[in-house]
Amino acid sequence: MKATEVPAINGAYLFEPTPYADERGFFCRTFDAEVVRSVGLDPNAFVQHSVSRSVRGVLRGLHLRSGAGEAKLVRCSYGRVFDVVVDLRPGSPTYRSRAFFELSGETQLSVYIPAGCAHGFQALTDTADVSYRIDRPHDPAEDVTIAFDDPELAIPWPLPAVSVSERDRKAPSLAEVLRHEGQPA
Repeated sequence: MKATEVPAINGAYLFEPTPYADERGFFCRTFDAEVVRSVGLDPNAFVQHSVSRSVRGVLRGLHLRSGAGEAKLVRCSYGRVFDVVVDLRPGSPTYRSRAFFELSGETQLSVYIPAGCAHGFQALTDTADVSYRIDRPHDPAEDVTIAFDDPELAIPWPLPAVSVSERDRKAPSLAEVLRHEGQPA
């Protein structure tokens, strides 16, 4: 497994495993504490593991947490997703930058998303399972959602959004969220 910095998002990393494939399918290590530690992250910081299943066109996000934020290690374990990270940390050298990834069950790539970054994805296949390792217990009172179709962000979602939660559909713009959080819009 190798770790690579994501240039567009300071502190974000891609973790690329080495799948071993044969006639039975494949095997690969999707998490390695030593590799995580080698880029300065604490592998023991993850306290929760969650999974979501989505169908083609489902869009989830853009989500982040207020307060201390929430770091995530995200991987598509089955299917394919278009994954989005937006840096919303005011002191970051990549503030307001965006990064896009295709995560898939074939590659088993994981992306580490630092606290203070918004995250979302869209399912590109009939079924897509996304796994999340999260560094803090979930507190719904800290949930922040930004409009996935905000023109300021201009995210090039590859498919029409066939299904979006009510919370995501009614989400405020980035400018509104920043004003509410006391940041300059």
